[in-house]
Amino acid sequence: MHLFPAIDLREGQVVRLHQGDYSQQKSYGSDPREQAKAFADAGSSWLHVVDLDGARHGKMTQLPVIEQICKGSTMKVEVGGGVRSSATIDRLLAAGVTRVILGTAALKDWAWFEGLMADKAYHGRVVLGLDAREGQLAVSGWEQQVQATALEVARKVSDWPLAAIVYTDIATDGTMKGPNVPATLEIAKATKVPIVASGGVGTLAHLAALRGLPLQGVIVGRALYENAFTIEQALKAVEG
Repeated sequence: MHLFPAIDLREGQVVRLHQGDYSQQKSYGSDPREQAKAFADAGSSWLHVVDLDGARHGKMTQLPVIEQICKGSTMKVEVGGGVRSSATIDRLLAAGVTRVILGTAALKDWAWFEGLMADKAYHGRVVLGLDAREGQLAVSGWEQQVQATALEVARKVSDWPLAAIVYTDIATDGTMKGPNVPATLEIAKATKVPIVASGGVGTLAHLAALRGLPLQGVIVGRALYENAFTIEQALKAVEG
């Protein structure tokens, strides 16, 4: 299982939101490139980056910053937030992004998403982001709901050539009170697509609980910034 330290970008700064609420933001620094370097220097091989402005407004605004992060890092980088077109996907891949996360665009325009995944150029390069409140999916920066559950969609794409599904339990995201282990396990059992868990990690015990599940990885953000544990400790807990 892999550790995915997270950098959430808003107005060029590294921030975290509480349960996806844009009014409950805490800033952790103004240089995301230095933060990415710190993660890499500590031994991380992956980085999870989200353009929060893009997720909310439907158009990526942090592309130059993301390009700089990729240019200056040896880590594999996955990026989401505001990706709404194949042109944006292509630009991110050309910039050195390893894989691109689609959430709102996929769930709001399923025919487009299905057509995209029929193109072999995107096989293994696209991640589906499923963000849920009590199982119900939310999109557009978690400010709108769609009439589908995370389980339904995970089952529907079970045989698709996706790199992964990032499953985020919104109720736990940014709380550090523990991940929703039962819901995460249910998603993992429902699909053949590898699952990356997101939301709620606040202790090494939480990481140990997730390590017992059939997951590809786990995203950790606030706990690292709040010094609940070091990235070296997290890597050891997750990857051994």
